[in-house]
Amino acid sequence: MILEDLKDYLGFAVAGNFANHLGEAGEADEFSVIKTEEKNAPKGIFPFYIKDYESFLGTYPICDDTILTHGKEDQNLQIEAEVALICDFIYENEKVVDIIPKYFSAFNDCSIRVNDGKKLSTKKNWGTKTKGISQELIQINSFDEKDSILNKFHIASFIKRDGIVYDYGTISAVKSYSYFFNQLKTWMIDKFNTQEDCGPLEELKPFLKNANKAKGMLIAAGATAYTEFGKHNYLKKGDEIFVYVYNAHIHSFQDIMNDMSGVDLYLGQCSKLHQIVE
Repeated sequence: MILEDLKDYLGFAVAGNFANHLGEAGEADEFSVIKTEEKNAPKGIFPFYIKDYESFLGTYPICDDTILTHGKEDQNLQIEAEVALICDFIYENEKVVDIIPKYFSAFNDCSIRVNDGKKLSTKKNWGTKTKGISQELIQINSFDEKDSILNKFHIASFIKRDGIVYDYGTISAVKSYSYFFNQLKTWMIDKFNTQEDCGPLEELKPFLKNANKAKGMLIAAGATAYTEFGKHNYLKKGDEIFVYVYNAHIHSFQDIMNDMSGVDLYLGQCSKLHQIVE
């Protein structure tokens, strides 16, 4: 699969799937109106790309090497380091009946943080090259928690600014998502069919009207919490963004640091995203 293929995928993301992220992102108040069945459940799903949609959501925002600010540096742009799930899905009788995760990748669900009281989706796509995905896709052997290779993977993110590397998001095991594996899959199927317009979230059914024309879904599973640096430092032109989703049973944190420093080493079980802010 190449990046161009994703233009025919529906782009959605999960909100509030890591402890503390919404509070650190300044979005906890907006989401206070959303009630969940379980305390640690994600808050909902939002769209960030719907091909041919008549609003900003119809703009393809994904790139593997650049984040364009489009003049919005003063709106507090932040990295959101996540796992992207590249999925097939089955849509019948105007309902999502199954989601089949096939590959995963490092993803940057880059976001505007200025609180304008609008829907969450309006902060997620402000033009071309405003999202990031690694072209290093890793095949999912199973999405069952007991057997999945994803149990071994961690998410890490960094900014290199003026030659200095800073931790941006807290290093987090993929399995430490509030919901993941089959629990997340079952929850997402339900949300696609039942989520109503409430607070910062939108009803999802209108975004699925042409779902049978899509090749699949790209689903960002949720952003990690921030380091102290990440909480207080927004993106500037010239920043280098790094997001790694790596097998922590094979690659060490030092391997990741060495890679950012330009050491020539082979990260055989790693999906790496490297973008420049322009």
